[in-house]
Amino acid sequence: MRLQHTYTLIAPFYDTAIDHATRAARQRSLAALPDIPARVLLTGIGTGLDLPHLPPQHQYTGLDLNPAMLRRAIARAGHLDFVPLIGDAQQMPLADASFDAAVLHLILAVVPDPPACLREIARLLKPGGKVLVFDKFLRPGQSAPVRRLLNPLMRRLATRLDVVFEETLRAAPDLSLVADQPAIAGGWFRLIQLRRDD
Repeated sequence: MRLQHTYTLIAPFYDTAIDHATRAARQRSLAALPDIPARVLLTGIGTGLDLPHLPPQHQYTGLDLNPAMLRRAIARAGHLDFVPLIGDAQQMPLADASFDAAVLHLILAVVPDPPACLREIARLLKPGGKVLVFDKFLRPGQSAPVRRLLNPLMRRLATRLDVVFEETLRAAPDLSLVADQPAIAGGWFRLIQLRRDD
């Protein structure tokens, strides 16, 4: 089953399963958005769980591959300057250097090719632009046998369990690590900030 079909099936239940567990971490991540008005890309916006926590001064573009998820996001965006966009996070239909910041919450471990997604983010950001990442990652050299055992099934159904962020970041040399903090699940989920080099 393709991920797009899986997420169409789980869209009605996604919020119940994910919102409470991730709300505080999302809020911590989004607090790092710029204070001055900016163009912000919400990559893999899903059902729009980030939208209630976003400051109103920015222009937001919310991209998702799945129309069922994006419809739910549109319903949450009433108070924001928000443009929904259907597209693939690994090959986005957007112009180079067109955003000041990008939010990648629970998307790098979902897409089939996380390095391609991060390279796209680097392409789309202006020099000095900020990237906010919240997701689950293995540490370099971490064995995590149970996660690796479950990964072939889980990556077909909903998400990958084997993504090593440091390996993914190497594919986007224009992005530099600014901060990396544990978030939930004993540090399996992390809050990461990146900067697009000048």
